[in-house]
Amino acid sequence: MPDIDFQKLPYRKGVGICLFNAKGLVLVAERRDRRGAWQMPQGGVQKGEEPVKAVLREMKEEIGTDNARIIAKHPEILHYEFPDWLQNRRISKDEENHAIFRGKYRGQEQEWYALRFLGQDNEIDLSGKNEPEAPEFVSWKWIPLEETPLLIVAFKRPVYDGVVKAFAPISEALAQGEDFPELK
Repeated sequence: MPDIDFQKLPYRKGVGICLFNAKGLVLVAERRDRRGAWQMPQGGVQKGEEPVKAVLREMKEEIGTDNARIIAKHPEILHYEFPDWLQNRRISKDEENHAIFRGKYRGQEQEWYALRFLGQDNEIDLSGKNEPEAPEFVSWKWIPLEETPLLIVAFKRPVYDGVVKAFAPISEALAQGEDFPELK
């Protein structure tokens, strides 16, 4: 791979999904490609797509349901950089050495949304039947929001710290039986 100054590359635009159940717990899922690494659903925004539409599309693709309503948006766009080991990893033995996203991005910038799950746990489906690529996750669980930074890969931890700080009041309110209207 030619030498690339990754700091000069743009960020990939994406969304993050902080999906709350009625008890104020959030959904995390274990990555298929990195066992032991858990994260909240997230994904890219397609060209011309509104981030709100991307949230529901990514949710449907990654966890098999979009039965939720958006109740809040993080006040800032959050960023993380891809670490060197990820920028330079081989994608497959049959391909040339390609960085993640073919070396087009230095990392991701994400708009994070809090959503209230309206369905039942049996609606969550990681089989990938709605995923245009391979399924991303192998298992999932509900956990307290404040535990999410402990489960995420280190390079995404500052983003998760920001999500926890912004959405902690929502988690607490839901745990106390309050509910939130849909974000307009």
